[in-house]
Amino acid sequence: MTPTRSTTAAPAPPPLAAPLISADPEADEIRRRGLRRMRAIAVALLVLAAVVYVATIGEDGFLGYVNAGAEASMVGAIADWFAVTALFRHPLGLPVPHTALVPKRKDELGRGLEEFVGENFLQEDIIRERVEAATVSLRVGRWLAEPQHARRVVDEVSEVAAIGLGKVRDEHVESLIRDALVPRFREEPISPLLGGLLTETLRDDVHHGLVDLALTELHDWLVENPDTVAEVLGERAPWWSPPSVNERVTARVHLELVRWVADIRDDPRHQARAALDSMLGQLARDLLEDPSTQERTERLKERLLDHPQVMASSVSLWTALRRALTGSLRDPEGAVRQRLLVEVQAFAERLVADTELRERLDGLAADAAVFAVERYGAEVTTVITSTIERWDGKEAAQRIELHVGRDLQFIRINGTIVGGLVGVLIHAASVIIH
Repeated sequence: MTPTRSTTAAPAPPPLAAPLISADPEADEIRRRGLRRMRAIAVALLVLAAVVYVATIGEDGFLGYVNAGAEASMVGAIADWFAVTALFRHPLGLPVPHTALVPKRKDELGRGLEEFVGENFLQEDIIRERVEAATVSLRVGRWLAEPQHARRVVDEVSEVAAIGLGKVRDEHVESLIRDALVPRFREEPISPLLGGLLTETLRDDVHHGLVDLALTELHDWLVENPDTVAEVLGERAPWWSPPSVNERVTARVHLELVRWVADIRDDPRHQARAALDSMLGQLARDLLEDPSTQERTERLKERLLDHPQVMASSVSLWTALRRALTGSLRDPEGAVRQRLLVEVQAFAERLVADTELRERLDGLAADAAVFAVERYGAEVTTVITSTIERWDGKEAAQRIELHVGRDLQFIRINGTIVGGLVGVLIHAASVIIH
């Protein structure tokens, strides 16, 4: 007979044990040795008190005082041993009420610690005081003032920037332009933007530098290419005009054209410059006020946005820019890295020398810290409770005792000494009363 298989479901696996508290073995061994040493001292005092007590039982006079002090020392030592031990376990394994407090009440202790940290540490005044006392900006300035540190910052920033640029693909840029930028450009009227920009440019005389550059380049080109100018002018000459006359006329026109461009270039108050300024000013006003000009500008914008070459040119421009930036960022002696290094060093010098700048930056750092605490402080302190709740109670008690137990042994030592002194005083009072 074929044995039948049981259809009873297999028992569920036991839940995973609570995660252990991470520890540093070397540091724990040092703490463990210190705890054992302090325990030995506390026990030695208790044994000494017991020996003295047994040796002086029934004695009067001075030894009576010694006996009373030894007896009180034993009481104090045992009472404080019980109090310290009761925090972490049942003394002698006896389930005495209100003992083994840490294993039993670790969750309540965690919530209390959370409230304590939130109410006493994560406060605006305390955070501002600590951030300002840290003088973060001055430390950063002094650190960046070291050439090797400034170079390190530039190297890290350049490396991250180069990696980031390398992660951006052409199709990402194309998608950004097509789906985000182009629709936005269609919705946004461009005439007021161009008119305002041109108005500000004319008001600040920013265009004069561009005009000077254009005139210089035009003059140099005219001087270096007389044959090209003669060819262009010759194409406009009448068919019946003799070649010799055409040559003299085109040469004269070229000469006068070179002189005229030179005059405009050299004279900042030339009438042609004034005419150009007037024309640009009128164009700026028309872009801002004239509906006809605005309509033509918007139609031009639409034609440009609809032209397929715009997308291709934009991607090509981005590709060229990315290639140039990436190459310069990866080159330790590249222009971008060198400029970044100069700016970082200049910023470091300002941080060290400019007290007002440091105060502003420290204030911003304090504001940022306060904002972070106000917004996320509750989540930060909740980590205390949630972490302690995950701990195993017995292990938590062992770990906490390992960290603070050495100092707690001083309670036992003090109890032994203070108990002995109090016992002597009580004995003396009893002698005086009787």
